[in-house]
Amino acid sequence: MSGNPILPGWYADPEAAVFDDTYWIYPTTSRPYAEQVFFDAFSSPDLVNWTKHSAVLKIEAISWAKEALWAPSVVEKDGKYYFFFSANDIKNDDEVGGIGVAVADKPEGPFRDYLGKPLIGTFHNGAQPIDQFVFKDDDGTWYLIYGGWKHANIVRLKDDFSALQPLPDGTLYKEITPAPEYVEGSLMFKRDGRYYYMWSEGGWGEPDYAVAYAIADTPTGPFKRIGTILQQDPAIATSAGHHSVIHAPGSEDWYIVYHRRPLGETSRHHRATAIERMSFDAQGHILPVKITHEGVKAHPLK
Repeated sequence: MSGNPILPGWYADPEAAVFDDTYWIYPTTSRPYAEQVFFDAFSSPDLVNWTKHSAVLKIEAISWAKEALWAPSVVEKDGKYYFFFSANDIKNDDEVGGIGVAVADKPEGPFRDYLGKPLIGTFHNGAQPIDQFVFKDDDGTWYLIYGGWKHANIVRLKDDFSALQPLPDGTLYKEITPAPEYVEGSLMFKRDGRYYYMWSEGGWGEPDYAVAYAIADTPTGPFKRIGTILQQDPAIATSAGHHSVIHAPGSEDWYIVYHRRPLGETSRHHRATAIERMSFDAQGHILPVKITHEGVKAHPLK
């Protein structure tokens, strides 16, 4: 079994990916914002044994960033690896920051700034430009879903990730906020022809942080909240949220990777990364996830 937490140290907002025959996790380094100035990565052949790759992206490689690097989303395209990130925790359009992109030749980096400026550096539809997730649809279209401050947007990326391009309805920024409870941590995946949209609710420093979801027939919705599927267990850990999802290639096995706060920890920065199985019922609804100390069994990709 993997055991939980699966990564040593304080890490949050884990982005999980599969590149070739290896699982990857790219988390936020969970520290005060002034100390969030680099990203580590972790790789595994089987979800149980993890290898640390230190400082795969450093703030020195991003000319416009100064602090608060968080919430990676990493994808592979045409032999390159693109690392989307949030920086500077901007509060208005007069500040420099938002969502950026870095690129590397290998999943372990080193990553370098791709654009020399934020990809999204201003507020639209009330959404703070943070917590981005990159989603590729079956037709090859790339979308980015993001947003904090209780608003979520979807945008369409140009094929080279250099800028945005209009959605089919002509808009650049389409609001898809699924529920009043929405806070942050967007994620999207497709299963059996339907689009699952997941997000975090509550305050990330509070015990009741949780994950909820919705389903729609298109990536732009409309989405209507179905229910909560991940939350604290006062006997195990609190503040369970800001997750990602792994669908193991060639299988029906799904996993949820998330962060939580160990019992007895009071600092909001003391967050640890964990993993559990994720299951669906006959109607395709996500079943509530039980958080555990045991984690998951090994699932080698080779």
